[in-house]
Amino acid sequence: MSENETAEDGVSEDDWAAAMGEQATVDEMMAGANGPAAQPAQFEQFAGGADKVAAQGFDMIMDIPVSLTVELGRTKISIRNLLQLAHGSVVELDGLAGEPMDVLINGTLIAQGEVVVVNEKFGIRLTDIITPQERMRKLHR
Repeated sequence: MSENETAEDGVSEDDWAAAMGEQATVDEMMAGANGPAAQPAQFEQFAGGADKVAAQGFDMIMDIPVSLTVELGRTKISIRNLLQLAHGSVVELDGLAGEPMDVLINGTLIAQGEVVVVNEKFGIRLTDIITPQERMRKLHR
């Protein structure tokens, strides 16, 4: 194992640095296409200049665990069909190949993304963040 490789997962720091560099390039291209790079409105309140009381309140929630789920698709099957599943069975999902995958936090859709592979490990690159306003609109449907 090289000195840049972590013992836990076998992914070297160089691999992650390359992936992060690629993401920075994509971010720069997106900023160029959309005008000057600006922070999303939902994060402006946390940018510099926040008073210490608000910062301390925000720090209190930083260690609260949440459940992150990346969803390929869904399907409904009868218990009869479920019990007939065996090694090698294929279950058809409603998601289409190449379609963005949903990223959910505690069951709430917050983003969509695409699969990336770094050193034989899967990850997800976020391609679209769902704004709080969009989430509220979906709740009222």
